[in-house]
Amino acid sequence: MFANFAFVIGTILRQMNLKCLLCGIVVMACVGNVKAINDKSERVKASISLKVPGNEAKQYPLTFQKSKSDNTSYLLEASEKMPLTIFQTMEEKDDKLQMTVCITALEDVYFNYSQQVSTGFRHDDCQFYMPGFWYRRNLRSPKEAPSFHTSDSWLVREDRLSSPLTGIYSEKAKRFVTVNRLDKFESDALTTHREGEVILSGKTSLGFTGFENRDGIATLSFGFPYREAPKSYIRKLTLAPQVEAFQFLKGGETVVLNWVVFEDAAEDFSDFIRHTWEYCYDTYAPKPVDTPYSIEEMKSTLSSFFVNSLVSIPELTYTSGVGLRTNDCKSNGEAEIGFVGRVLLNAFNAWEYGWESNRAELKENSSKIFYSYLKNGFTPAGFFKEFVNLDRKFEEPVHSIRRQSEGIYAMLHFLAYEKEQGRRHPEWEQRMKKMLDMFMQLQNEDGSFPRKFRDDFSIVDKSGGSTPSATLPLVMGYKYFKDKRYLTSAKRTADYLERELISKSDYFSSTLDANCEDKEASLYAATATYYLALITKGEEHKHYADLTKKAAYFALSWYYLWDVPFAPGQMLGDIGLKTRGWGNVSVENNHIDVFIFEFASVLQWLSKEYKEPRFADFAEVISTSMRQLLPHEGHMCGIAKIGYYPEVVQHTNWDYGRNGKGYYNDIFAPGWTVASLWELFTPGRAEKILMK
Repeated sequence: MFANFAFVIGTILRQMNLKCLLCGIVVMACVGNVKAINDKSERVKASISLKVPGNEAKQYPLTFQKSKSDNTSYLLEASEKMPLTIFQTMEEKDDKLQMTVCITALEDVYFNYSQQVSTGFRHDDCQFYMPGFWYRRNLRSPKEAPSFHTSDSWLVREDRLSSPLTGIYSEKAKRFVTVNRLDKFESDALTTHREGEVILSGKTSLGFTGFENRDGIATLSFGFPYREAPKSYIRKLTLAPQVEAFQFLKGGETVVLNWVVFEDAAEDFSDFIRHTWEYCYDTYAPKPVDTPYSIEEMKSTLSSFFVNSLVSIPELTYTSGVGLRTNDCKSNGEAEIGFVGRVLLNAFNAWEYGWESNRAELKENSSKIFYSYLKNGFTPAGFFKEFVNLDRKFEEPVHSIRRQSEGIYAMLHFLAYEKEQGRRHPEWEQRMKKMLDMFMQLQNEDGSFPRKFRDDFSIVDKSGGSTPSATLPLVMGYKYFKDKRYLTSAKRTADYLERELISKSDYFSSTLDANCEDKEASLYAATATYYLALITKGEEHKHYADLTKKAAYFALSWYYLWDVPFAPGQMLGDIGLKTRGWGNVSVENNHIDVFIFEFASVLQWLSKEYKEPRFADFAEVISTSMRQLLPHEGHMCGIAKIGYYPEVVQHTNWDYGRNGKGYYNDIFAPGWTVASLWELFTPGRAEKILMK
């Protein structure tokens, strides 16, 4: 079995009387059987590739030569003369080992440096983690996205990740090893090519990180500038050939690179995620973004969407927020009650805000939407017509538990608000109660809900990843209608979540436009158990709260703790976007967005419940950062209409179909972005309803 990290380090320090260890890589040389420090080269590999423009790069394997005058310093040498020198040192800080690599050019040169550190763990015993991009082996993802389906070794550029880190967890040893970058990320450079050997047009701060199977041993691999292998993920479900970037280093110029290697124990993969998120949070210490918009200014501007997106025709009245183009934001015939459209939630948001701000137009528009959906928005069985395209006379024949749940959620908020004001809507109450009763017919014996089904209750997709979306309306229905059957059903969903998602740290397929590991499944799971914690007491309350906390850590792993650099000329960089606080979407959809809804309220509640300031502090980072791209007069942020908040924010070498890093996709869905931000800026909604 593997030696205890602290014991090994202490032993080495006593034996060698070192002030610090060489550049962090020795940490991994100490995992497993402890050997003499001079054996480190057997477990640590380094190389550098040099390129002459127009010619294939040449790779130079490197060996470590210890300094005769300083046991903490090493010279990295090749078997033949190179036009640069490479020097390494390492320092122990807070039980972590920091590696510093100094590369000095003796003449003008183009380079790519890489290093590998063996963990000593059998590759087959391990699960792998790159925050916001890779979880376990990504086997929930299709073969067209990064996963073990293609390879058991992956290197990626750092800006794909919510923290520039790779972790390897041994399920057998119950230990993990991570490597993360500790440099200033200030610049990026454009390239003329996206594959093969690429010479950068300028300076970049982005390196690469990942894991490799080296002779059956799990190995951390990292370096600078960036590489991606065996494939690069450039577009939704599109793997491209590998890429290796080369940065110019002028003769006499030095580049200094810093990584930290860390080892610790964890009970399971979920516990590993928790440890690592806390470590990354403390390391990168994200601060609130200095944005000029108050919450009231945000709402006032976003409310323009409620007005300008309204479509009122005989068939239906709705807000057009799906499939719009960024260059004109022209309304279309697509109406969607949940998911990316959020027609009913935005109708409630506009209704509530209309009363608060005394804006008759908002109240009138919302009334039209509610009346229209009451009369024309249901299927023969009584489910919502969750997506229609009136331009094409199309009605989606397959229902989703997520869209249906989000529609009920919105209407129960409306009914609860109206009841508080002394107003009732019996027809809507009857509709919602009937839908909740139908939900119980759909629920499986194990507590899960099918992801997709038809109006006759036949199942199209039986997978249970969307189950937590149903928990919310069931708990709300219990509180509104005082019907304990709905509470029983909600608790059965939580049993399923605990057994199949939360305990296994396996969150998948909540989103409807991908089939993979995704942020939204964990966010929904945390929110679902939060709802149950709010309405329970004693040990039951604690149980649900603990589940909320565990799911929340996984959800948090998708949100950026650092600011990705952009190249000059890329719109997002020119605007000055700070990516900290934004969330990566899923393995398939490698862009960031403002999907948050009630999760900030969950974090604030967890912070109080567990006296954990990181949760509340990061909620504030999210709240401030997600205000940055508000389209308003004089600062439209690349969007044609005021208040139409952007959706597909492309922060890495990936695009949804158009434009690439530093820009938006040309088609977007402001329906859900406005709804998400509105809930972010309306904290404690669930608590107001559920804790009465």
